[in-house]
Amino acid sequence: MKLHTINTGFFKLDGGAMFGVVPKVIWQKTNPADANNLCTWAMRCLLIEEGNQLILVDTGIGNKQDEKFFSHYYLHGDDSMEKSLVQLGFSTADITDVFLTHLHFDHVGGAIVRENEKLIPAFKNATYWSNEKHWQWAVEPNAREKASFLKENILPIQESGQLKFVAEKENIEWQKDINISFAYGHTDAMMLPKISYKGRTIVYMADLLPSVGHLPLPYVMAYDMFPLKTLTEKQAFLEEAVNNNYILFLEHDPINECCTLQRTEKGIRVAETFNLSNI
Repeated sequence: MKLHTINTGFFKLDGGAMFGVVPKVIWQKTNPADANNLCTWAMRCLLIEEGNQLILVDTGIGNKQDEKFFSHYYLHGDDSMEKSLVQLGFSTADITDVFLTHLHFDHVGGAIVRENEKLIPAFKNATYWSNEKHWQWAVEPNAREKASFLKENILPIQESGQLKFVAEKENIEWQKDINISFAYGHTDAMMLPKISYKGRTIVYMADLLPSVGHLPLPYVMAYDMFPLKTLTEKQAFLEEAVNNNYILFLEHDPINECCTLQRTEKGIRVAETFNLSNI
């Protein structure tokens, strides 16, 4: 097995929304905001080479939305999905599986492209993976989360016939050396891949832990549908991670790709940060 970081660029989100009840005077020490109170975040995906499979975890925001949509998120940086794949010697046609942790636009937007006004899968030869519970949650969204579940990102996947579901069972083995954990606080039935790699366990954190700045337990995003559930899930996961010396792969941290954890007098905090390529 080989693992590769796929950088798809950066975007900006409101700092207050990203840190919930935590005051700005505290969170801006780790994630400084601009004049509009916006912080920069990565959209970092993961590519897994395993035998004849080339598995992509999440897809970033994509490029098919209109100018008005993108004006809210201030996309920046020189990276893109296509550029990152080409640097590794691959193209979108080489991807065999696209694993979607959840269907919010910054995770699934790149799954679909617009071609002559038609919406089609960006990865034409891939099977797309979600789970039935989250899929139903996304296609029939509540009013608060509706703006994150865009039909043009989601429905064309099913219409293409390329969609399959992972069984909703905790720590289910999905592929060789890849198990799936489920989290329900950020959105219903978000999936976190746990990958056995070089004798270690690497966990793709999605939005359970967006960045190292979110390690303290009360640092829960206002975007989370069930913040107390997130707090409980995060606490249990951090205990599991520190006890088992997991490596955490951070999707949204603007600086740090990976980290390990340690116990401190203030709780579980970062031990080391490093790039995936250093493992």
